[in-house]
Amino acid sequence: MSGRLVLAGTPIGDVSDASARLGKVLAAAEVVAAEDTRRLRRLTSDLGIQLSGRVVSYFEGNERERTPELLEALQQGQTVVVVTDAGMPSVSDPGYRLVAAAIEADVDVTAVPGPSAVLTALALSGLPVDRFTFEGFLPRKPGERGRRLVELKDEPRTMVFFEAPHRLTASLEAMAEAFGADRRTAVCRELTKTYEEVKRGPLDDLVTWSKDGVRGEITVVVAGADPDKVLTPEDLAREVAKDEEAGTPRKQAISDVAKRFNVPKRTVYDAVLAARKPS
Repeated sequence: MSGRLVLAGTPIGDVSDASARLGKVLAAAEVVAAEDTRRLRRLTSDLGIQLSGRVVSYFEGNERERTPELLEALQQGQTVVVVTDAGMPSVSDPGYRLVAAAIEADVDVTAVPGPSAVLTALALSGLPVDRFTFEGFLPRKPGERGRRLVELKDEPRTMVFFEAPHRLTASLEAMAEAFGADRRTAVCRELTKTYEEVKRGPLDDLVTWSKDGVRGEITVVVAGADPDKVLTPEDLAREVAKDEEAGTPRKQAISDVAKRFNVPKRTVYDAVLAARKPS
């Protein structure tokens, strides 16, 4: 008989957000796979519980190698509980590989719901919550980050990102370049902790604010694109043509239109090129 895999949500800040069920599940588990075993020990101490099962580390660096071991424990009938440093496992954290393997092996998978930085930030942002997309961490390299954001510039849903404090300003600057300096945004840091802060405003204001240095766990929520402001290639070509008719050289007109509507110059150039091709 196979065991059960339990994904257990842990507090993202205030330990009193932990549910009574979380404590019971951890105490009864035969195996607890923890992203950080030291944080797990701190959590169980704060909750006043003792673990009866064995504890194994399960983090990004060993997730691939340790998954078969945990799957074997499940197939032997053991209950395996997965916890991360904060929030729900597998959401930008270890867990997905084991869930997929357990499902493939017909092992029961369940969850102990818990706090989520994604949903908490979304709710506090003041931005539309009826439709949203979680984008996780942006690429670290500037070029890759910029290309990812350009792909998202016309996304109509509210977007949620995670970001490291030392990369926040660079990411906000890249967002302002891709989405427009006036795109509404909320930077949420240290959610549910003592120094919780939610800073709301247009991207250019948040870029300036962030340059003083921002600490803690950070979640960024960005408004989706306004469908009425999304320009087609034909629209861009017409804008360039208007500038040319007013006496602006084409190269300068392309650059001006790119700045005016916050789109890459290459996009405007391609639009003009396509418009001038014979049909």
